[in-house]
Order: sequence, then structure tokens, then C-alpha cells
Amino acid sequence: MGQPEQHVEGVGPFATRVSWPLPEGGTVVWESRPARRRGALAIRAPGADPVRQARADEVAIGRLRRLNALAATAFVIGGALFAAGAGVALFGSGDALESASIYFAGGLFFNTGGYASLLQVVNAPRHRVGERGLVTGRWRWWSFEPVRLDWLSAFLLFAGTLVFGVNLVDSFLHGLSVQQVNRLVWVPDVVGCVLFLVSGHLALMEVGHGRIRVLARDLGWWIVVVNQLGSVLFMVSALAAFTHPSTGSMVNVNLANWGTFTGALCFSVGGALQFFERP
Repeated sequence: MGQPEQHVEGVGPFATRVSWPLPEGGTVVWESRPARRRGALAIRAPGADPVRQARADEVAIGRLRRLNALAATAFVIGGALFAAGAGVALFGSGDALESASIYFAGGLFFNTGGYASLLQVVNAPRHRVGERGLVTGRWRWWSFEPVRLDWLSAFLLFAGTLVFGVNLVDSFLHGLSVQQVNRLVWVPDVVGCVLFLVSGHLALMEVGHGRIRVLARDLGWWIVVVNQLGSVLFMVSALAAFTHPSTGSMVNVNLANWGTFTGALCFSVGGALQFFERP
């Protein structure tokens, strides 16, 4: 028996939604984000809205719940620490070492959240066209799946957190020239922000199935949008933190600190919302 006719949506080579008919009538709809976050497929009766969801097995559901809780907690704490580090500069002592130490601690939580997000994709239950359920694979700590939009988005997010780590470690160095500060601290900061922005854009394309859309009733869309706003604010902060070679001062210190403060709060809010996007 051949494969049933399927309808694929997405962007370019990336599929984000696939639907196929059932022999007895009705349609199964797989969407990448609900499948990996909630472990569910939508089953539509003939000519009707979704009437129920087919869940993955308990092994997959348990994995998704634990990974979701870990990622959400890590981003809430990491965002709060980044906001605290910027708060020290804005409202506190202004001590650079104190801020750098808080940022570094926050960066470790961002690393954790980024890797947990990647593990959610790597260990998500998979669909099989023609069937009405999700298949649970063996546990994996890594995979290379650049043809999956969700994998690419999560990988770039994790890579961004690692690049931010370079920026945070280098910020502890003393006696640097202006050129060294820009090369060792500012450049990794900008690169990390670019990776965050590209990751967020891909996530928007995933939830919109190839288009940038407003989906006000979709919790996943809100999480992606809030996090992308945080990435934009981080980029504003990074650009404002460039040090002029001629003067030895930043473009705009206050804008750099406020961008970090508000962007970090966005990631904390996104993490808090993520607690509710679980199986």
C-alpha cells in the first residue's frame, strides 16, 4: 500500500505542518512545535474542527515535561540575573566587577536553557505519515538535523548562549586596550545577539508555518514573540556598548544597560510562559 496523500506547509525545505487523511475519514495534523512541546497530534473529524488530540506515550511525555521545566526555569533565572547585573549598573553600586559576576552566573543559566531547548527538539516524538500517533525514539544527547527548522532554531539559540559565554568571560580581563575590548568583549556580544535574532526569526517562521503572522490565541506564538523582543533589545544594548577608539567611551552607556535590563526581563517572562506550554 502506498503512502497516503499528504499536505505539507512550511518554508523552503523545512516542514512545520503536515496533514494526511485517515482511511476511515478525517485528517491527522502534525505541527512541529505542539508535537515537541506538548507531545500531541490533532485529529480532525471529516469537515470539522479538531475534536481530540493523540498523545505520545508516557516515556515521551515525561521527557518533554522535564525538559520543558528545566528550560523554563533556566531562562527565568538567567533573565533575572542579567536584569540584576544591569540593575547594579543602573541603580546600584555601578561596580563593573559586580555586574560582570552576576552576568556570568546568568550566562550559565542561559547555557542550560539553550541546551535543554535543543534536547527538546532532539528527543521530540516523531510522526509517521499515515498513522495517528507519535513514535518515541531512544534518548539522545545530540543530533545533527539541519533540515529541521525547529532543530536549526534551537541550535542557533544554544550557539548564541555559548558565544555570550565568551563575551562574559572576556569581560573579566583587565588592562585591555580599546581595540582589545571591542574585539574580545564587544564582537562576541554582537555575534551572540545575531544568533539569537536568527533563532527567533526561525521560531516565528515555525509557528506561522512559513509566514510572520499574529496568532494572539497561540501561547507558543507569545513565547516566541516575547523572546524575540528580548533579542532585539539585547542587540540594541550591544550596539550601544561599542567603545569609540578615539574617546575610549561607549556609544551610549545608559542605552546599553537599559537594553540589557529590559531584554533580560523579556527572557524571564518568556521562560515563565513556557511553564504553561507543556504536555
